[in-house]
Amino acid sequence: MQVITTDAWVLHAGPADMAVDNPVPGELSREKYTFPDVTGNEALVEPLFGSWEANMGHALERTPVDVCRQRGEDRMVIGNFGVVRVVRTGRDVTRVKEGDLCLMQAFARTDELGYVKLVHAYDAPGTVGVLALQTKIREHLLTPLRPDTRFTTQQWAASYGRYWTAWDNWKVAYGCYRSQVPVRPQDMEHQPLVFGWGGGVTIAELELARRDGFAVAMASASPKRLADIEAKGMIPVDRRLFPDLNYDEERMDDPGYRQRYRESERAFLRAIAQISGGRGAAIIIDNIGKPVYRATLRALGRQGVLTTVGWKHGMRLETMRANECIKRHIHVHTHACRYHDIEEIMEFQESTGWMLDLQGQRIYDFDEIPQLARDYTEGNLDSYFPLFQVNES
Repeated sequence: MQVITTDAWVLHAGPADMAVDNPVPGELSREKYTFPDVTGNEALVEPLFGSWEANMGHALERTPVDVCRQRGEDRMVIGNFGVVRVVRTGRDVTRVKEGDLCLMQAFARTDELGYVKLVHAYDAPGTVGVLALQTKIREHLLTPLRPDTRFTTQQWAASYGRYWTAWDNWKVAYGCYRSQVPVRPQDMEHQPLVFGWGGGVTIAELELARRDGFAVAMASASPKRLADIEAKGMIPVDRRLFPDLNYDEERMDDPGYRQRYRESERAFLRAIAQISGGRGAAIIIDNIGKPVYRATLRALGRQGVLTTVGWKHGMRLETMRANECIKRHIHVHTHACRYHDIEEIMEFQESTGWMLDLQGQRIYDFDEIPQLARDYTEGNLDSYFPLFQVNES
């Protein structure tokens, strides 16, 4: 069997005796990586630009699982969103040809409706991500870019994973909201509020909410990000006004912690009351999780929707079901988007201009990938859409 050897940033499996609740974080190692040559329906590709995604951070942190061991492999190459150039195709490939620029999809395995079950270059065994000078992928997971696209390859690479996830989550959340509130936001006497916790997915989703007639607001502690939020016509909410909004039930017996937390929670609820006219948020996008969950539910108005597509901190949450029933809150959980909706989303982006502006942001070189991983983990990124380059375009 012929093989392909390439240069890659490799993640090795963690210790065999590692406790699930006490994972040993992994590191990327620059190594030669070998994989089988392309077969009938596969294409060999060169990644050009890639996006650092949350699942890459999860893989390095080994939370909630050690994905190498879950795949039954000693090492793997992560990275599942980026623009790639087709180098060579298998004999049965018909959708792409040598030289095509394509978006690489992560739908390694889907259910019968097209929703992802296993993710390419994450939990799908045998798949190789974009943190390599060359990789291979099945042809149906390559979406050719239109020759007349209005956007750059860098814009597509940095955004599409987050924007497409946002599109899907907003479609479900807004549908749930309208199931209880039949009046369109733009026809209401008081403009309802959508508030967001999170990063790139959240800000893309808030852009859709604004298009649908909602007032939109987002929290950040970064002055640059607050300025960017305001420049998009959104209400910036300074996270530094409630610095101790980090709920931990086990620490509530500590009087000092309890007082600091409650003061921050009250400050947050005052902020939401002020920008919502005392009605609470109609929809809250929470891609953070446990630290803000209690306050988020208290900030959500009647017939409100709490929607999430991520779990950055804390995967297990406790809910007072009686309160949620009485207030008629709907909780929405989605993951990625539907494979069959890709063309519709891309056409929407081309026709409306729904796309990020890179504004001269830093693009990490291939040699700087470990630094990008550290900057992402430590929150040292100014952009919600971290971008890296692998090969020359």
